[in-house]
Amino acid sequence: MSQQRVTYTPESLLRVAVELFNERGYDGASMGQLAEAAGITKSSIYHHVRGKEDMLRLALERATGVLFALLDEPDATTGRAIDRLRYVVWRATEVLIEELPYVTLLLRARGNTETERWALDRRRELDHRVADLVARAAAEGDLRADIEPRLAARLLFGLVNSVSEWYRPGRSGAGPRQVGEAVAAVAFDGLTA
Repeated sequence: MSQQRVTYTPESLLRVAVELFNERGYDGASMGQLAEAAGITKSSIYHHVRGKEDMLRLALERATGVLFALLDEPDATTGRAIDRLRYVVWRATEVLIEELPYVTLLLRARGNTETERWALDRRRELDHRVADLVARAAAEGDLRADIEPRLAARLLFGLVNSVSEWYRPGRSGAGPRQVGEAVAAVAFDGLTA
């Protein structure tokens, strides 16, 4: 009786790595555990990446890439700053849900490795771009001017990022679009009737 050979792609291997990193923490996950979870040998992994940090880099590049891409979407670059900001909050929530394991990993980065420090720098850059939108919206008279823009941006993204703690596909009662719209509505319109 012959054993069926496990087939995998770099993408499927990355998904397994991200799941393992989120479950055990990056520092707590080994290449041996990754190989076991993927059902392949450690040497097979090394045909695709140099090591565990390469897998982390690929995952964090994916997460930051989708977040930065939304900042270049037409609705994020044209119109009044308040409308652009609302769109960014909505889309960031939607993207977080669509790429939940990858963005969750990004949110857990603490700067313990060169790759994590790179990811934290990218997150700060994202915060600055959103803070600029907040400042523009305040200058246009659409947001309160008494709240420092960087603080407001952090609070907005705190609301967005909190979704990663409770959202579970298929069990949360709403899809990415509905959750994104709800987050934007609460952030900009509040909960009062």
